[in-house]
Amino acid sequence: MAEMPWPGAVAVSGGADSLALMHLLARWARAGKRAKPLVLSVDHGLRPQSGKDAKSVARRAKALGLACEILTVAGKKPKSDIEAWARDQRYRLMGDRLKRHGLAALYVGHHQNDQAETFLLRLARGSGLDGLGAMRRLNAFPLPGFEALALARPLLTVPRAQLRDFLTRWKQDWLEDPMNGEARFARNRIRALMPSLEAAGLTAERIADAALHLARAREALDMATAAVLARVARRQDQIFLLDPDALAAAPREIGLRALAALLGTVSGAAYRPRFDGLERLLDRVAASALGGGATLHGCRISPAPRRLQAFGPKTLVIACENSRRRAGRA
Repeated sequence: MAEMPWPGAVAVSGGADSLALMHLLARWARAGKRAKPLVLSVDHGLRPQSGKDAKSVARRAKALGLACEILTVAGKKPKSDIEAWARDQRYRLMGDRLKRHGLAALYVGHHQNDQAETFLLRLARGSGLDGLGAMRRLNAFPLPGFEALALARPLLTVPRAQLRDFLTRWKQDWLEDPMNGEARFARNRIRALMPSLEAAGLTAERIADAALHLARAREALDMATAAVLARVARRQDQIFLLDPDALAAAPREIGLRALAALLGTVSGAAYRPRFDGLERLLDRVAASALGGGATLHGCRISPAPRRLQAFGPKTLVIACENSRRRAGRA
């Protein structure tokens, strides 16, 4: 915890993982005479029970002497991709609350089993090394507009069972979200496979360790990618000028990472571009096969006009798609 920013808030759903983190942070703050964590509980309104669950969290926080704020999601619920929608809604609400209170970080209860499940989910989606690398203990807030905030995960090496043992010893019960058993959610399907994987020797601990190994490789590649970006790209206002030949000459993994970084910076998207689309774009850039241009991740990549040919006639421009520009001005 020494390197984690404080003061902070803790996201608590009422499940075992977040409740255990709330108790641990409360004890840690009290032992070190630090500011108490603020408890944030989000009511997505996806279940009739959700409001009652949020009030239960507030009562548990009060019993520890902690302030709790219940944040309610307003507006129409989507019919598809509910997981991503709910994630963005809760992070936006909690990020706004952290900014209002002048807090440095949001603490979440992701643990070792979550690390393993996330690795498998990303593997199934065809993620590259960046996606397969472990969730970080301390990371940027996962939505744009909250650059001053951090997301802290102090429990990433702790197994789920150990957190539940903690609560049992402290004579605390927890809520079980019935949605955790619904097979329509990808993470639940992965979780259901874990007993079979563990029987074959692929335990959550070993999968999480593999993710950590990849994370160390990612850090080394970050340094190499920064050096390549300094050579192949030049920023001009809201666009980047790109030397396609220099990008193609870089090792493929670094070239992919450099291209993803440029697209992410221009688009401002919270997530990286899909790996398969990124590979196809790099291949087209390397083969000078863009024609009039291509789009990916909210960006348009096209030949530069003569006045912007900083790297010669092959120079490319990476800019936001026109539709996004119009939306930003509206």
